[in-house]
Amino acid sequence: MAVQTESEPQTVGELIRFWRTQRRLTQMELALDANLSTKHLSFVETGRSRPSRQLLVHLAQHLDLPIAERNRLLLAGGFAPLYLEQPYDGEVMQHVRESLSRLLEAYEPNPALIVDGLWNLIESNRAASLLWDGVDPELLEPAINMLRLGVHPGGLPRISSMTAACNAPLIHRLKRRSREDADRALAKLIEEVESYLPGEPPTSPATQPVVSLRLQTPLGQVELFTVIATLGAPLDVTAANLAIETFLPMNPESAARLAELSARPHLSEASTAKAAGE
Repeated sequence: MAVQTESEPQTVGELIRFWRTQRRLTQMELALDANLSTKHLSFVETGRSRPSRQLLVHLAQHLDLPIAERNRLLLAGGFAPLYLEQPYDGEVMQHVRESLSRLLEAYEPNPALIVDGLWNLIESNRAASLLWDGVDPELLEPAINMLRLGVHPGGLPRISSMTAACNAPLIHRLKRRSREDADRALAKLIEEVESYLPGEPPTSPATQPVVSLRLQTPLGQVELFTVIATLGAPLDVTAANLAIETFLPMNPESAARLAELSARPHLSEASTAKAAGE
């Protein structure tokens, strides 16, 4: 999640000034919040003073930087990064990966999956193959993007009652995050998927507590709603960007139908492996 601007900030001072501006803080506001003198902060931003590691960690916390940017700030200051940055399939992530795999299995017969910070599919349980059974095959080319799958006419709208508008709350949250974190890759994805959203927000009053979708399955429709969870206290850049999305039955009839579907051969390992890009 590297910061991208017309003039890419590189030095400690440039990075602090960029993020202070991004957070819409004046030097005085940040200095007061971080219990620093305005003069000291000014000297750090202009390069006249070399900040300590402790000060950089302190400022990163008060600026609420993404952990990848906290690492970048420390590296720019000549210090070792504070957080790990390991691949999901690497050795360091093995225990987390195994636990999350068990979590996905525990959600059976409900569809559940793991996505990265750009909503690319990383892993899924067998039941999740219901979510792409019948969608446009082009959308299943690795890496599968679940946000795109949820709004593209050939994706979930093709096999369920879901419309692009159903994903509007999530898309708007991610758009806000892309601005706050200066995440250019996420902003580019949001720009693409926003083109599928309706021009006007819905005006009719809500009739149920959460948005649900009626998914077409070989046994008929099941009505689902989603729960999205993240890791509580990540110390790794990859882990910080993971999200677990679970599709839960909206009613007892849907729960029973999911249980019956879980034993059917169409939920094959091959289908799940293809969808996960293995």
